Amino acid sequence: MSTTVTQDMSFLYLISSASVLVQLVMLILVLISFFSWWFIFRKLFVIRNEKRKTDDFEDIFWRGVDLNALHQRITSARYDSGSLERIFAAGFGEFNKHPAGSDLDAVMESTRRAMRATYQREMDYLESHLSFLATVGSVSPYIGLLGTVWGIMNSFRSLSSVTQATIAHVAPGIAEALIATAMGLFAAIPAVVAYNRYASSTDQLATRFESFMEELSNVLQRRAAG
Repeated sequence: MSTTVTQDMSFLYLISSASVLVQLVMLILVLISFFSWWFIFRKLFVIRNEKRKTDDFEDIFWRGVDLNALHQRITSARYDSGSLERIFAAGFGEFNKHPAGSDLDAVMESTRRAMRATYQREMDYLESHLSFLATVGSVSPYIGLLGTVWGIMNSFRSLSSVTQATIAHVAPGIAEALIATAMGLFAAIPAVVAYNRYASSTDQLATRFESFMEELSNVLQRRAAG
């Protein structure tokens, strides 16, 4: 007798015996969780790689390397540049477009605009899919709750045809309904943790990019004035 009860209350049995709506909710949560984990791992490598390239470029830049040679290397199609390098290339390239004797304020304003435009594109790339993780973290528990509520409603509706209600009558229905909530939390928790971590990492990179743009502006301004 105990073997039958255990089999009937198994995880796979509860999913297969759930109502169509509850099964649809579970399928949606599985798909959401799959895409969430895909973006989590993808963003992990992107941000880690960007931090490494930013560290390497700042180390090279502040060693006093020739800026013209550095710009030429970055703009080469064979060189895999990072976000900070592309910001530098945009600013330095715009700076070099102006002939000697041009109005310094106009030159520097144009240079800053070029860096700011590239900075915005790079941040859009680094922050891509973060909104998806935030949405998964906030919505998934409610999707799971919808399946749970529907499953519990069906369990109590089934009692109308039973003369004597016992826990054995409602336990399977409630168990299959609670699986939907568990799956919602399984999808939401990693997404929330990843979003908070990656949002903090992108904010740190944004601060480093903005500081570098100000420092490069000062370097180029001294270069033009000298």
